[in-house]
Amino acid sequence: MSILAGGLITALVLGFILVTMRSPFTKAPVGIAVPQPVRFSHELHAGTLNVDCRYCHSSAEVSSYAGIPDTHTCMSCHSQIATYSELLEPVRNSYASDERLVWNRVHAVGQYVYFNHSAHLNGGIGCETCHGRIDQMPIVWRNETMTMRWCLDCHFEPEKYIRPVDEVYTMGWTPPIPQSELGPQLVAEYDIHKDGLTDCAVCHR
Repeated sequence: MSILAGGLITALVLGFILVTMRSPFTKAPVGIAVPQPVRFSHELHAGTLNVDCRYCHSSAEVSSYAGIPDTHTCMSCHSQIATYSELLEPVRNSYASDERLVWNRVHAVGQYVYFNHSAHLNGGIGCETCHGRIDQMPIVWRNETMTMRWCLDCHFEPEKYIRPVDEVYTMGWTPPIPQSELGPQLVAEYDIHKDGLTDCAVCHR
């Protein structure tokens, strides 16, 4: 019986390793820019022009989904700025036809994962923690693997990553005191219960 149990456990472990190695979410393409229908530069908009993340990703604070702006949002500026730019022709066509542009997903987790943007932002986890220095990216690439192991690093020790809620959109933010002191203070202030962060149901529903 013990031999059978040992064989079953071995088979399960090997199966898990095989699936994990082949998973597109484990072997995520980090650092590779993803082509888009429009060459939108976060480096220009979020960096040089300092456009607030929420101007385009308006639902990030109140919804699980950050939101991808439609071209009406783009044209609120570009009806007056760079009006005849060839780069923006797809945007103008989309606006005129009322057909949405189809953007290619960059930051994706598995379909079996529930991720809530608002919970992270309102809990003091900054955009930069997951997306990297988006304000320095002419074309967006994935900055982190988005694997379960990577997520759990933060869920086990959120005090290493947490920041004040009013700084979650600040790129290049540095803590005013050592993170080893600030982190535990914020975890307590925001009433974050670390023990519950690693429950399966938090991310898998």
